[in-house]
Amino acid sequence: MVSSDPTYDEQAAAGRGNGRGRSAPRGVPQDQSAEEAVLGAILVEPGVYERLAGVLEPNDFMDPRHRTIFAAVLAVFERYEPIDQITVAAELSNQGRLQEAGGQAYLNELVYELPATVGAEHYARLVQRAATYRDMIRAAGEIGELAYQADPNVGESLTRAVELIYGIRGADRRQDFRILEDLLSDVLGEDGDTESGVDGPTRTGFADLDKLLNEGMHDSDLVVLAARPSVGKSALALTVARNAAIGQTLPVAIFSLEMSAEQVAARLVSSESRVEQSRLRLGRHTEEQGGRISQAIGLLSRAEIYIDDTAGQSLAEIRAKSRNLHTRLQERAHRQGEHRAGLGLIIVDHIQLVHGFARAQSDTNRVSEISLISRTLKEIARELQVPILALSQLSRAVERRHPPVPQLSDLRESGSIEQDADVVIFIYREDMYEREDYQDDLVSDASRMGDHEIAQLLVAKHRHGAVGRVDVRFVSTIAKFEDFYAQPEPGIDEF
Repeated sequence: MVSSDPTYDEQAAAGRGNGRGRSAPRGVPQDQSAEEAVLGAILVEPGVYERLAGVLEPNDFMDPRHRTIFAAVLAVFERYEPIDQITVAAELSNQGRLQEAGGQAYLNELVYELPATVGAEHYARLVQRAATYRDMIRAAGEIGELAYQADPNVGESLTRAVELIYGIRGADRRQDFRILEDLLSDVLGEDGDTESGVDGPTRTGFADLDKLLNEGMHDSDLVVLAARPSVGKSALALTVARNAAIGQTLPVAIFSLEMSAEQVAARLVSSESRVEQSRLRLGRHTEEQGGRISQAIGLLSRAEIYIDDTAGQSLAEIRAKSRNLHTRLQERAHRQGEHRAGLGLIIVDHIQLVHGFARAQSDTNRVSEISLISRTLKEIARELQVPILALSQLSRAVERRHPPVPQLSDLRESGSIEQDADVVIFIYREDMYEREDYQDDLVSDASRMGDHEIAQLLVAKHRHGAVGRVDVRFVSTIAKFEDFYAQPEPGIDEF
């Protein structure tokens, strides 16, 4: 009765004897025998449904009778009643759907013709596989319709097409329990080595900040870096990207939705060489500075920093591109026998420039869209097991406060960013405001040291540890953040 591989059309098109088979549309993936075997096992063997919970759902069954029967099984289970032929028949009768499910005689046949070796999980996987193929056909059809509609906004159509593909529930849809023993090695990093530059968290490169974050940004963390415009979010993010890519030799992906890739590259060279961007653009630099620029380019050329500067990217595009790059890097690492595989960090600059699944038509919708974006970024971080550093703008409400130090409440107007984030870091630079108006114990009395000015990184939320403040130096002429206690490097030469 039961086949080991899906039957796609022969039996369905010909029908089955004794009235049991129902014809499926020709060519549509279906495994009628596996569907029958799964339902028969559920009706006969106690505990089978519990083992399959989360693997199957009613729409996974091609035969409408099977969908009806499985829905009745769910209803019986939710009432904490035993699942068997009698209780399921009673449920179908109460719903007035017993004949729709084939009647009592069909339930009897499912039970009596059950294979001697049940293997319910195996047959469930065959049912699930066929359902996944049908979902692919459905998605392909909808994508075809999108193409025929020829919407002038091809970007929106492409985004919807990607969403349809990634909306398919694959064969590995269930995340089951894992024994604690298998997880304990992850607490200290693989092989228990937290000192290695290969395993462990992705470090920011700022000693005090890494210490506060339990040695850095951890896999699956969503770290939100928030500040008012022009405070230095991108500068800090690029410094972190540089530190991870060079200090730990980790691949880093940057989605730059505001700056072009060329601008990002210029910033990195300026920061590394300590030569102002204006001199880089105009070529107005000394011979000594030219040497530093060449050294910086040589160092940065060895860093695996991938930059995507597509403007107005959607969540679906970010998810798809991240998955694709992560998989390519994993495959390369496996071929080369490397220990750590895949991306070490993903940076999104910034959240407010990402498009959700639909363009917001009102402020209320935009808040919902921002919530969807932050929630999905967290899902991507968990799925890929990679920390995501997401930049976020703060509203002008911050500047109406004295002193204008950012607080978590400033994020609550931006959807559920605060809730979704594992870590929230604010940047506060006193020099951007009139110092005489904002004297507070959070603020240093000497905020400027020539080109080096003091800034504060305020860790306002930390799901896995303590919160606090970290002082850093900001070199405004090259838009670079540095460790506060590190020896300052030479300043920028004047013309």
